[in-house]
Amino acid sequence: MNDVSLFRLYLLRALYLLIVVGLGTVVIWPGFIRHHKPWELMEGVVQCMLAAFWTLSILGLRYPLQMLPVLLWELAWKSIWLVVVAAPLWSAGKMDDATLAMAITILWVVIVPFVIPWRYVFAYYVQKRGDRWR
Repeated sequence: MNDVSLFRLYLLRALYLLIVVGLGTVVIWPGFIRHHKPWELMEGVVQCMLAAFWTLSILGLRYPLQMLPVLLWELAWKSIWLVVVAAPLWSAGKMDDATLAMAITILWVVIVPFVIPWRYVFAYYVQKRGDRWR
């Protein structure tokens, strides 16, 4: 199959490190340490999903190619949110401050497509035969 250059592996590791340090120090650990009352349902779901993403990104430092599905999931949901939620509000002139702040945060996803080794993704997730069903 396609080999991924050492440079691309370091780019992936740098992205995982950015996620681990940035998400960990700004969102995950402050949110877990400073929360004194039970989270509401969706806030709890979001915090736990972010903690899982953070944990899997730690694994990405060691196994950058094996953890690519985590980055693909991140790229997918953020792109969908920007297209389905943010873009219609923005084009209608109805974007509030909270949605705008979230959109600006989510727009960091623009760096992910430049780091992902797309030939590898195509070779391993599109062209390669899937696992057997029985």
